[in-house]
Amino acid sequence: MDILGLSTSPSSGGAYALILSEKDGSRRLPIIIGTFEAQAIALELEHIKPPRPMTHDLLRDIIQNFDSFVKSIVISDLKDGTFFAKVICDSNGSDVELDARPSDAIALGIRFKAPIFASVEVLNEAGIDSDDELKATSRADATGSPGTSAKKSGGAEKSFSDQLKQLESKLETAIKNEDYEQAAKLRDQIAKIKG
Repeated sequence: MDILGLSTSPSSGGAYALILSEKDGSRRLPIIIGTFEAQAIALELEHIKPPRPMTHDLLRDIIQNFDSFVKSIVISDLKDGTFFAKVICDSNGSDVELDARPSDAIALGIRFKAPIFASVEVLNEAGIDSDDELKATSRADATGSPGTSAKKSGGAEKSFSDQLKQLESKLETAIKNEDYEQAAKLRDQIAKIKG
């Protein structure tokens, strides 16, 4: 699985949806995660280094100092709407499976560049097929439906550029002040402008 992105909505009460996508398929797997875990994932994906180590950075350092590493992350089960995951570690040549929440497992796994897997049962139960979504989008583009980019409208491109610079400056300040919730919101706004 690949990490497709993180999204939030005002009605989610501060929760985020982590969207995973099949590497060789069309299904997506949305997993609801907390703000802290979303920040930990987003900061690592954006290669933003906070001034002090976060919890998942500390866990990575501990694992490495014991001559171990994370081999893979497996989203193994879904029971009563709750996802379960396993962190597969190599410890002196032996595999060790650790039970974890998917959000923590993925936040740790990306720090080791470990592959993410989802069981077939989980994908069959909670996966969303994106083929229909892609077909609808390509049909809309072919018929000239709304969806023009900033680059097509000359004046808008400059204002987006100015807005982007301003948001990136605010993002740096939020990170320096260790305001990771604000940093995550700013990162999402920057991603929308770039997208």
